[in-house]
Amino acid sequence: MSEFIKTSVDERGIATLLIDRNDRRNAMSFAMLNSFINRIAELGDDPAVHVVVVTGGDQGSFCAGTDLSDLDSIPGKDRGLRGTAQESNKWWPLLKCPKPVIGAIDGPAVGMGAEYTSQCDIRIATTRARFAWNFVHRGLVPDTGAGTWLLPRLVGPQKALQLLYSGDFLSAEEAYAIGYVSQLVAPENLLAAAYAEAEKYLRGSPFALTRIKALVYEGLERDAADHMAAHTAALKECFGSNDHHEGVRSFLEKRTPRFTGT
Repeated sequence: MSEFIKTSVDERGIATLLIDRNDRRNAMSFAMLNSFINRIAELGDDPAVHVVVVTGGDQGSFCAGTDLSDLDSIPGKDRGLRGTAQESNKWWPLLKCPKPVIGAIDGPAVGMGAEYTSQCDIRIATTRARFAWNFVHRGLVPDTGAGTWLLPRLVGPQKALQLLYSGDFLSAEEAYAIGYVSQLVAPENLLAAAYAEAEKYLRGSPFALTRIKALVYEGLERDAADHMAAHTAALKECFGSNDHHEGVRSFLEKRTPRFTGT
């Protein structure tokens, strides 16, 4: 595991994943990337975790993308991929995480860093955040595939193609204006805003939240008939869950629900 990827879980069940390599503006080495993918999977599997917040450790930088010195150490023709096309957890670890994922973004999110912001369910950014999918400047397509599949669904094909073709930065203000980020805050308020958002999700059933996330993302790939088949299956599962029983009883008894995620 890389020492530059740090995780913690507080008593509320909010996990924080910190990309913490200040001297390289949190650029990802190969070892860091493997650690990032593995630790997200661990948080997703941990029953004590209900929401994940992903942020950068250096004040003023989220993630500067792939460490190009690492990339240059292996010739492109000899460089393997991080996984097969079917190993989606290696390409889209945040999207595949079954828990809600909030991106708390300060400063530049470039290349892979921008890709990982796209994979967050909710993005909260500071006024000095900015985003660039600059792969075209390195002779590459967006490296996780999120830029060519998810980004157009978030901001529309025209804006996505403009960003991908040019590699230009998207400012925090424009990202907010087009709905790419949900909140803009001062840098010193970033984590407080992210945790306040996370606390809203703690009031809901973990059993339902996991199925909602899967239905939304998998629904982007399906037609309406297939989506409704998945929806009715999820709804049936919810009807039989302890969380549904608790949700109904707590309402009738006028108390706060005590969900178990089962």
